[in-house]
Amino acid sequence: MASITLNINNASHTIDVDPQMPLLWAIRDFVGLKGTKYGCGMSQCGACTVLLDGNPIRSCSYPVSAAAGKKIATIEGLSEKTDHPVQQAWIELQVPQCGYCQSGQIMSAVALLKKNPSPTDAQIDAAMQGNLCRCGTYPRIKTAIHRAAEIQKSQKA
Repeated sequence: MASITLNINNASHTIDVDPQMPLLWAIRDFVGLKGTKYGCGMSQCGACTVLLDGNPIRSCSYPVSAAAGKKIATIEGLSEKTDHPVQQAWIELQVPQCGYCQSGQIMSAVALLKKNPSPTDAQIDAAMQGNLCRCGTYPRIKTAIHRAAEIQKSQKA
């Protein structure tokens, strides 16, 4: 066991855990943020995606000790009123069906739009390829990413 301090959504959390515990379980079970989902446990589906220093990572296989001292963002940290451009687009276009994968999808889309505010379809496909959706909402996800890019542009204008 080790005392590890995590910066999650701009708040400091000190927890006593096994340093090799996956970050996902620290976020869900020790910090109490349930928006990040467990999907496969093998970094294959993307349901557990969070941002680590702005980059999407699979928290199900990322050791909690490696996240210490870094900035972690979860779905709960995007906005208090669901008014982040990606969240707005997801709601407007009614992207989810079952919704299970959506927090990971949204976090990956946020990272993409931060690096590339006007992605092409091919760039969206490349950035989102590691996020699986059993319901097959990929066309709506792609449309929502384009819509989120438009919302971001209009907010900066």
